[in-house]
This record gives sequence, structure tokens and C-alpha cells, in this order.
Amino acid sequence: MNKVSPPAPGASGSGDSYLPSHGNSGYRVRHYDLELDYRIVSNRLSAQARITAVATQALSRLSLDLAGFRVSRVQVDGRAARFTRGVDKLHVKPAKSLPAGAEFTVEVRYVGNPSPISGEWGEIGWDELTDGALVASQPVGAPSWFPCNDHPADKASYRVAITTSSPYTVLVTGNLVAQRRSASTTTWVFDRPEPTSTYLMGVHIGRYEEVDLGGGRFPQRAAVPARLRRPFSRDFGRHAQMMDVLEGHFGPYPFGEYVVVVTDDPLDEPIEAQGLSVFGANLIDGRRTHERLVVHELAHQWFGNSLSVADWRHIWLNEGFATYAEWLWSEASGEVTAAGMARQWYGRMAGLPADLKVADPGVDRMFDERVYKRGALTLHALRTRIGDERFFALLRAWALEHRHGTVTTDQFTALAEQASGESLADLFTPWLFDTTLPPLP
Repeated sequence: MNKVSPPAPGASGSGDSYLPSHGNSGYRVRHYDLELDYRIVSNRLSAQARITAVATQALSRLSLDLAGFRVSRVQVDGRAARFTRGVDKLHVKPAKSLPAGAEFTVEVRYVGNPSPISGEWGEIGWDELTDGALVASQPVGAPSWFPCNDHPADKASYRVAITTSSPYTVLVTGNLVAQRRSASTTTWVFDRPEPTSTYLMGVHIGRYEEVDLGGGRFPQRAAVPARLRRPFSRDFGRHAQMMDVLEGHFGPYPFGEYVVVVTDDPLDEPIEAQGLSVFGANLIDGRRTHERLVVHELAHQWFGNSLSVADWRHIWLNEGFATYAEWLWSEASGEVTAAGMARQWYGRMAGLPADLKVADPGVDRMFDERVYKRGALTLHALRTRIGDERFFALLRAWALEHRHGTVTTDQFTALAEQASGESLADLFTPWLFDTTLPPLP
């Protein structure tokens, strides 16, 4: 893969090996404070964003990712700043240059009709539903609704306030801390204290009823259309057991709540966000047909959300781990063992082209099935090699040591060698860095 040159100080472009045009150099964000007023019928969003950041180098200018809005005002540290618009960028020139190490705030007022961002993965970001809206941002959709530094490694805390029509329920990836009702609208205020990647922030607006998912240590609940309550209760009936199984394998759940949203519209796939997962109505049938997806999205709360990739080429650390969680749940629930699942999927992978490196699949194949399944097979090969005791101790240590941080493949392989007490290059090289599918242990 061609190397990407680092951007100039304060320039747009993050240096991510797959998505170099997303994210921006020269600063790190600490906190986003978003005030949003959304009109459902007209799909009109009026907003103000206050971004607190720290300059990592001297800055005479800086850029933010933002698509499709009219910007009326930008201030830096309370002073008016000059700004220009690119296609998906907001370029800002502060009245006074910022020294390296300085904390500063950028305030942006903007308005428009939010829409998803088109790309090779389809339409991603803020999207209208038949009756409401949702945000699904992985990997590039965050700029469709707020100005940000859209790089997975720049994790920040959030406060999000959304005002909309009172008959609708609002859910944001955070803890509900306030709710204020006026004559016809309600303002919902959410706090997300844990460091969170921009693509993991979601908004869901719809006519929902609340359903308890069980479990007592922290809130676990769902927002479901009334017509789907009965089949949902069947499909998610084993959620509490799933949480127990995953906590047993991965360690304590990393957030203060878990929320499931079921839209009244169909979705191609469920989507994870920080402390929240969203499923389409088409995935609810009352027969547990899609139960593997329920555990897959839950597992992402550890691997993908708490532990976020430092660069998109490491995406197998999200998807391979969540896929292996499906196999662990199958084993724990008395169905096919993880070894049996590995044999089944190995047979399928053996019939596909051997032209993908799991640890560096390429931007056009980030979400290729082989990243998911060969990633899970890598973990099963490791489990077979080092034994269950050391393998599951490794997973718990991995989740704990990097809790709310960013991770790379090299960090995982180094920790695995430390946990096993031996070199594992002969295992990881063929499974992660070669295209040919190695023998299944």
C-alpha cells in the first residue's frame, strides 16, 4: 500500500492510511458540546457546536470535517474567526494564532437539511426514516450532522442536546441527564463521559416504547415500535445471558448503560454505536433468526467501541473479535461449539479467493466477509495454540489495559506473545499478513 504523507500543520487530512481525507492534523479534541434543533417534517437541523481542543503544534489555521450545511458564524476562543468551505471541510483561521499545547474552543453555528454522505459503502450518516431519523456513521458519516475531527483515534467526551417535536422519543449514545418540555417540543440532554470516536455517536428519533432488557448492575433497555414489542421480546429474550457470557470472557461491560433501538424501517445490517446498537424492523421476527447479530453488536461495546482502532486498516480487531463472540455464544448456549463454527467457516473461506490480508485488507474491503470470518479464525487458531486459560485471560487483559483507548494489530500480537510466553510469529504471520488461508489447527 502506498504511504500517505503527513499533512501540513493545521491542514485537512488525518494521515489515516485508508481515509486520509477524514480527520485533521494539528489538534486533538477533548469535548464536543452540541445544541441541535431538529424539525422532523422539513428535515431541518439548526445547530451550534462548541468544540474544546488542544493544539498539538502551533496553529495559524485549522480544519473540521463538515458536509452539507450553511455555516453562519465561527468563533475561536470567543473571537470571530474567518472561515471558508470545502466540499466536506470547514477551514478556520483564528484571529490569533494558537501556540502548541494551548487549549482552545471553536464555536460553529450552522443550519441545513442533513443527509447521509455518499461513498463506496453506500449512504452513511444522518438519514430520514418514514417517521423520524437515525444516525449511522461508520466509518465516515459523522460530518453529516456535526463539525468534527473525524478520525477514529481522536476520542472525546460529548454533551448533546436535541430539541424536537414532543410526540417523538430521542435517544443519543449517552446518558440521559435532563428532559425539558415546552408547548410542542421537548429538549433531551445526553452526556457521554467516556472517550468516544466520532463515528460511534448516534442519534435516533422515532415513536418508540421502552422495554427492559434485564440485568441489574447497570441500565439495559430498548426502544421499540409498539407493533414489534412481542417479537422483540422473543428475539432479545436471552440478552441478559449474553451479557453474562461476554462479561465472563471479556471482563466488565465498559459503559454505564446499554441501549438497543429498533427502527420501524428496515436496515441492511444492525449498527453499533457507543453504548447503543440499532436494528431494523426486518431483523425482528420473533424466531431468533438473527440472534447472532444481537451478540455481535453487543460484543462491539468491548471491541470497536471501548477499544477503537488507531487506524482503519486494523478493523479486524473490531470485526474479527465480534464475530468470534458469536461463536462463543453459540458454544455457551449449547448449540454449535466454537470449534464447530470454526470448521464450518473455514470451509467457506477456503472456497473464496485468497487475495486479502486480514490485518491490511485495503479500504475497499474493510467490510469484506473475510475480514470478519478470517479474523475470528485467527482468534480460534490462537485459542487452540495457547489453551483456554491463557486465551481468555489474554482477552480480558486486552480489554482492560486499553479500556476507552485506541489499539493496533501490533499491540495485540505483542500482548498475546507476552501472555503465552512464546513467539507467535509463525501463527500470526500466515493468519494476518499472508493472503493464503493457512491450515486450521
